[in-house]
Amino acid sequence: MGRLVVSELMSIDGVSEAPGGEPGYRHTNWVGKRHETKQIEHKFQEVLDHEALLVGRVTYESFAGAWPTYNGPFADRMNSMPKYVVSSTLRNPSWNNTTVLQGEPIAAIIRLKQSLRGGILVEGSRTLANALRRHGLVDEYRLMMFPVILGSGAQFFDRTEDATNLRLTATHSFANGAIELTYRVLRGEEI
Repeated sequence: MGRLVVSELMSIDGVSEAPGGEPGYRHTNWVGKRHETKQIEHKFQEVLDHEALLVGRVTYESFAGAWPTYNGPFADRMNSMPKYVVSSTLRNPSWNNTTVLQGEPIAAIIRLKQSLRGGILVEGSRTLANALRRHGLVDEYRLMMFPVILGSGAQFFDRTEDATNLRLTATHSFANGAIELTYRVLRGEEI
């Protein structure tokens, strides 16, 4: 069974909106202004370590509008790896190797997890990631926190009455002050 890994870029105050330059947000491209070489290498290795990419429609459209225009090993991997999109409106995906999941989304993701053996990487896709958390489908979180307080914008985690218990399994720090925290989701007896 595949492991579902949610990887997110966020500010210290939990904002994940428009890290790469998406229009309509006051602080758009707040990550792009702060990226450094070791982070890009780290994110590339993360993509190499996963079998497939799972995203929502909004993230898909952002990625599909950018990655095919890039060159190099990172772009080659992003463009060639299997991609799965959760969307009720996307009909004819143009990005190479993309499948729109059919049927009820959570059931389709459960089938996807059962059909794959490797890691399934969820990048961005705030709405999807929160739905996956509510249904207990996330196995790991990788939260890359950047040293900035944005003060406005969509926060990554939805407010909920339900707790998700985690265990820290790894940390990575970068020269620009960012840190990635990796957490395994605890279930049942582990708590």
